[in-house]
Amino acid sequence: MSLSVNGTAVSKFFSGTGLGHRGPMQAMPVVAMVLVVLLLGVFLWLLHRSEREEETLTLIKDILWVEQNLHFQLTSDEEKLQHLAETLGREDTDPARFAAMARYVVTANPAIQRVVRLDAQGRPLLSEPPVEDDPTQDDAFGPSPRADAFLIAQSSGRRAYSAPYRLEGTDSAFEIVIPVFKGQEFAGALAGVLSIDAMLTHHVPWWFAQRYQLEVVDPYGAVLGAKSRIDVPEPRHSHTVAFDPPGHGLMLVATVHQSGGNVGRNILVSAIFALTASALWSLWAVRRHIDRRIRAEEALRAEHAFRKAMEDSLTVGMRARDLEGRIIYVNPAFCRMVGWTAEELVGSGPVMPYWLPEDREHTEEVFRAVLAGNAPPNGFELRFRRSNGERFDALIYEAPLIDARGRHTGWMGSVLDITERKRAEELARRQQERLQHTARLITMGEMASTLAHELNQPLSAIASYCTGCLNRLRAGSIQPDELATALDKLSAQARRAGQIIRRIHDFVRKSEPNVAPCCLVGVVEDCVALMEADAKQQGVRLVLETDGAIPAVAGDRILLQQVVTNLMRNGIEAMAGSRPEERVLSISVQVASQAGDGAVITRIRDRGCGISPENAEKLFSPFFTTKTEGMGMGLNICRSIIEHHQGRLWFEPAPGGVAGGGTAFVFSLPAGGPVGS
Repeated sequence: MSLSVNGTAVSKFFSGTGLGHRGPMQAMPVVAMVLVVLLLGVFLWLLHRSEREEETLTLIKDILWVEQNLHFQLTSDEEKLQHLAETLGREDTDPARFAAMARYVVTANPAIQRVVRLDAQGRPLLSEPPVEDDPTQDDAFGPSPRADAFLIAQSSGRRAYSAPYRLEGTDSAFEIVIPVFKGQEFAGALAGVLSIDAMLTHHVPWWFAQRYQLEVVDPYGAVLGAKSRIDVPEPRHSHTVAFDPPGHGLMLVATVHQSGGNVGRNILVSAIFALTASALWSLWAVRRHIDRRIRAEEALRAEHAFRKAMEDSLTVGMRARDLEGRIIYVNPAFCRMVGWTAEELVGSGPVMPYWLPEDREHTEEVFRAVLAGNAPPNGFELRFRRSNGERFDALIYEAPLIDARGRHTGWMGSVLDITERKRAEELARRQQERLQHTARLITMGEMASTLAHELNQPLSAIASYCTGCLNRLRAGSIQPDELATALDKLSAQARRAGQIIRRIHDFVRKSEPNVAPCCLVGVVEDCVALMEADAKQQGVRLVLETDGAIPAVAGDRILLQQVVTNLMRNGIEAMAGSRPEERVLSISVQVASQAGDGAVITRIRDRGCGISPENAEKLFSPFFTTKTEGMGMGLNICRSIIEHHQGRLWFEPAPGGVAGGGTAFVFSLPAGGPVGS
């Protein structure tokens, strides 16, 4: 018996968790198997019944054959005894001759145990073999069984059988009494004693004893003799026939004690039942398996529907490709992003329809790098086109696609449309630049009076030197050497004024960020020169400390100047309430490995009143200021500039100042570029 499982049809067929509670079709296999078992049971019952009937018929035939064989042997014994009786009637025989003839009869016929010569009154005259105690005279059997047979033989003139009686041990016997006549006169009788056990032993064949147990029983059920005396372990089939002659209610009982030819059948029946049980168990196991599979499929469908709904709600495009780069899956977000349907995209390989023709070479290079497993872990950007020709920027993350067996089957990409984000970043960058430029202009506005005074000194000196030179020339009393000295001083004052104007122009001009290796010491020196006049006006002394050799940093010189200038200006204003001798602003540039490998640390330390704890948490927040007319954007802009340069800006308490206060603003920048001084 075989059972094939094939997909959904069989799954639906066995989809019940019980026998047929989801529909009649689910119970049909089990019902069919039960019917097979029932039919097999009926067949075996009919087969067993047929065998029993056949066994009964065989038993009847066999016991009738045995009964006929015993009758044949009894007839033969009767004839021999009859011949002996006729001999006794024809002639007078002495005891010796009788003994000889009787011995011959006993020897030739094993069932005849003894021959007894009776007189006309039934008394025993001679016996061969001789016997001391005649069991027929035992009152245990009631009236003498021989006497009844003798009277019947005497009255009828024919042989008669006596009732059975007990011999020595367990044996029993009956007698054949044959009348003896001399002429027409009754002269007595001849009795032959036949042993029942001897008769069964010698006249029942071995094959009958091999299959049956044969017993001779009296009308009361007592066993008088038996062939194959064995204990039958359980009631078996038996048959009874009348044993007549000798009659007197004797019965032959044959009981089957060995059934032949059932071993193969029993093995076959056992094998059939084992196969049936195995088929039922297999059917039950398959039903359980398919039931679990159906539940798993239902859970999988629910999970698939959930994930499908989740994927359909995503704004991130999902795109799966095989190892050769062909698209095997796209989600709706990706289709909306590029403008092509899933049917148009799935199965397509390079070149993809959404690639830019003018950027095809770069895109193919990135495509080959992804297939080689060299996709950047932080993603990469490409420009794609939509089906209507519109261009957009995409940020792509690629990850290996692993199947359920752990095999690498392709690549799964997450695609984000970052066009709007890049536009917003560009807008924010431009606004930041305008804000930074505005902050620089505000700083210059605040420093305008100081810068005007600073410029007025070299301009006044230039005017004075020009006037003196003209007056001496008009007087004609000046020497060339004196004129050259005056002109050198005039030129120096002009260069000084030009440097001040150049620094102001470089600081306030609006330009695109230009990141390049620059010397941070030179940036700080320019800021010190720019803030020197304002520091003198506030009574602040500037102190610059640098190491012997400082590595260059990668940055925009103007933006870094804005940071240093703003931090110096805040330090100068923080010391407005300090004593004059304490108004010192220290600026140091050092290389500190604890801040990073080769990082350049710039520290601007004042000796002012310090920063209170409640202001420290909000110090770098936008629009927070402790000044009465401040915008609150200076420190926020400084932190943005430093972080844009991959650095860090923080503050820490500094020793000195009023009541031990003071603050140091520190920023670090990663070293890079040639060594500066």
